[in-house]
Amino acid sequence: MTPEYVLALGREAVMLTLMVSGPMLLFGLIIGLTISILQAVTQIHEMTLTFIPKIVAVAVALVIFLPWMITIIVDFTRSLFISIPTLAS
Repeated sequence: MTPEYVLALGREAVMLTLMVSGPMLLFGLIIGLTISILQAVTQIHEMTLTFIPKIVAVAVALVIFLPWMITIIVDFTRSLFISIPTLAS
């Protein structure tokens, strides 16, 4: 196992993490910005108004993107298991 292989594998793992968490973070960001603008316009500063919609948005994003996320993670894991015999040489 060369240092280049380890760095490439680490880079791929970080990119996978960003890809898998991206949709949920994006949904939370969009809802958070929308609620912030709504609060600034209406001058309603209720703390629960920001958290509940974000939690719901992240849960909806998780339900929508879960099959895709599972496919991506399983493909990555499968490629890791396939590459195990080549690591010894």
